Amino acid sequence: MSFADLIYPFEWIVSWILYGWHWVFTTLGIPSDSGVAWTLSIVGLVVVMRAAMIPLFVRQIHASRRMQLIQPEMQKIQAKYKDKKDPDSRQAMTQETMDLYKRTGTNPFSSCLPILLQSPFFFGLFRVLNNLQKIANGTVDPIGPISRKLAAEAESSTFFGAQLSDRFLGDGGTTVKIVTVILIILMSASTFTTQRQLMMKNMPASALDNPFAKQQKMLLYLMPIFFAISGVNFPIGVLLYWLTTNVWSMCQQFYVIRNMPAPGSQAEKAMQERRRKKGKPVQEFTVKGLDKADESEAPKPTGQRVQPSRNKKKKSGAAKAAAKPGAKPSKAADASSATDPKPQTDN
Repeated sequence: MSFADLIYPFEWIVSWILYGWHWVFTTLGIPSDSGVAWTLSIVGLVVVMRAAMIPLFVRQIHASRRMQLIQPEMQKIQAKYKDKKDPDSRQAMTQETMDLYKRTGTNPFSSCLPILLQSPFFFGLFRVLNNLQKIANGTVDPIGPISRKLAAEAESSTFFGAQLSDRFLGDGGTTVKIVTVILIILMSASTFTTQRQLMMKNMPASALDNPFAKQQKMLLYLMPIFFAISGVNFPIGVLLYWLTTNVWSMCQQFYVIRNMPAPGSQAEKAMQERRRKKGKPVQEFTVKGLDKADESEAPKPTGQRVQPSRNKKKKSGAAKAAAKPGAKPSKAADASSATDPKPQTDN
């Protein structure tokens, strides 16, 4: 099975979503062959895709927060096997790590799910826009509801003078190159802003010194280069999709950092301070299963029975006298009983 066969179902879904939004905008009075209708249809495609992945995104946030909280336990496991390179030790380290994930309900791959699920639709849109001219000419069969007429309208529609199917390295003129460069700059700026606010506000201070954070910081400055290299090969319509999903991610990140910050981060301190000012209870995010790890490190009982201690104080002379049958209470006892208040009972 070829790559085209694998992507075709996603091309079919993308074409139906584009067709549905295009029908909505043309019903509202926007001309069918205008670039506005098809540009808004691409934006609508992003809205549908990202809205459908909100449950996965929530799982991603919770998984990320759990990963932050179990870092101390992860560091203990790594320190335990730091100087052990034999296969048995490596296997034991992997087993303890997997047990920690299972005990705390943490899935380190949850953060990758939204990106992995978006990729097929991204390539599906790329193939739909790339084949518009061929569909319009009749050399390629229509994809879903995208007929030859609609393909011709979409292929000829423009965004600020550049056709949605044109590419920087294609036959487009100066307008296409200018629009492509502007879109790449906006894509880079939105991604840079999203990642920078994540690192500066939503990461604990202890997490900023590890190798992973340093790699993230390096990628932060390499992303514009990646966008420049890859962006020149994609049609204008795909770049619009890419920019729209980056803006969605940036706004979504703002919401998450404000309302669901990572434990121990600057954003969490700011959220707790806002809750205190409003008189709301301070909430802390905890992970079930970490208490079991703490109990395993507690000292175990030795198995010896601890003998109860007895009070070996000698009885006073007054107490001994009171213990004898028929003995009269002493004056000290009378004084103490007089000073002790009697309990009150409700009538």
